[in-house]
Amino acid sequence: METALAAYLNEDGGYGHALEPDLRGPVSQPLHTAHALSVLDSIGRCDGLRVERICRFLTEVSTKEGALPALLPTQRGYPAAPFIPIVDDPPAELLTTGPVVGLLHRNAVWHAWLFRATDFCWAAVDALDRSHPYEIEAAIAFLDGAPDRARAEAAADRLGRLVRDQQLAVLDPERRAEYPVAAGYAPGEQHFPYDYARTPESLARHWFTDEELSRSLDHLAAEQQADGGWPVNWRQWAPGTALEGRPIVTLKALLTLRAHGRGLG
Repeated sequence: METALAAYLNEDGGYGHALEPDLRGPVSQPLHTAHALSVLDSIGRCDGLRVERICRFLTEVSTKEGALPALLPTQRGYPAAPFIPIVDDPPAELLTTGPVVGLLHRNAVWHAWLFRATDFCWAAVDALDRSHPYEIEAAIAFLDGAPDRARAEAAADRLGRLVRDQQLAVLDPERRAEYPVAAGYAPGEQHFPYDYARTPESLARHWFTDEELSRSLDHLAAEQQADGGWPVNWRQWAPGTALEGRPIVTLKALLTLRAHGRGLG
């Protein structure tokens, strides 16, 4: 898998070449590089010179806050999803930075880039009062790896109340139509307890009762299609991106079900 991933690596230490399906073209982008890190994490290779090189890239593309934008302006001239705007001076985003910082901390990576990026994530999480599901996913990915566990637990408790108060998780799949879809999301692009609590060890696990989580896992298992894969529910702007996205969604579903002790017959 690491050999296959190397095909997407650029000389600047970042990753490109549509590793994240919604961004086309060869240029390195934070979202591609974050996906590469998640692959390295899944195979136990999130260490050594390979991660040192990635952290140098992250340092070079960070904003003045020391954190990552969603999309660098180098994407201009290449196709990209219309819901990811290309701007000249993109702001730092928790959506991009949180999962990367949490993953690096979880793997006990030390790099100077992490100091300011971690501070940015704490400030962004503490400031959340209105949010949307993908931002909450990014926040919990950060909190699950943050070294200050007491602070992470307190922050997660607050976010759990926010998720329930703002109906950011479908707690009963049979009443799915009663739950709102976030602004800008595709019809039916809703989140369920398992989207936040991907493993039983996640701090988000405490946001949901055993019954709520079990119902959501039943729903996830039932979503498997006849060909063995899971559907893409986000906004599809080109046929190829949906085709490339399905393996990612399928692997994530299988790993989530396995983590929660759900086997597939």
